[in-house]
Amino acid sequence: MSYAIIGFGNIGQALAKAFARSGIEVSVATTRDPESYASAAAAIGPEVIPKKLTEAVKADVIFLAVRYESHQDVARTLPTWKGKTIIDVTNAYGVSPEELGGQPSSDVVAQAFTGGMLVKGFNHLASAVLGQDPHIQGGRRVVFLASDEKGAEDEVGLLAERLGFSPIKLGGLSEGGQLVQARGNSWGKLIFKDLVKFE
Repeated sequence: MSYAIIGFGNIGQALAKAFARSGIEVSVATTRDPESYASAAAAIGPEVIPKKLTEAVKADVIFLAVRYESHQDVARTLPTWKGKTIIDVTNAYGVSPEELGGQPSSDVVAQAFTGGMLVKGFNHLASAVLGQDPHIQGGRRVVFLASDEKGAEDEVGLLAERLGFSPIKLGGLSEGGQLVQARGNSWGKLIFKDLVKFE
């Protein structure tokens, strides 16, 4: 299984740190030349490999960690996303409900990534928190997942555990997904909730 993070801002780098801590190789890409962020990637760890966007999207599992407004630009890099799992880490705060057609933002993102299996996740934590070691006093930091694709949600749940997190599944995008989605001037009820699960 291969992994990529598209977007290398604060959230993308926080995710890259989770992969490096766990010793799992991950590609990182932006629309810029990989050389422009190679030193930042190297500072995180050797597991973090800068690539061109067209190369990174060949991965099996892709974290979409760009601004919501940029998701269509990423989606256009492949004619079909069939067989790929897209983890939507975007937040549509400031995007009007009208612009989203009254839909949850992840539904809009899912429609752009034709053929792909979309899981909303890893987006409810601020980057400074997401980038920390998720093991806390014998517990693990929670990440919420929502998807209409049960198999993909299970797959991402296993990856979250490998990265040290405790995944909590919220159900479909139109139900549980609303709890971790932003639109207009409102945030879902679970956004910014920093929870730790103890076994």
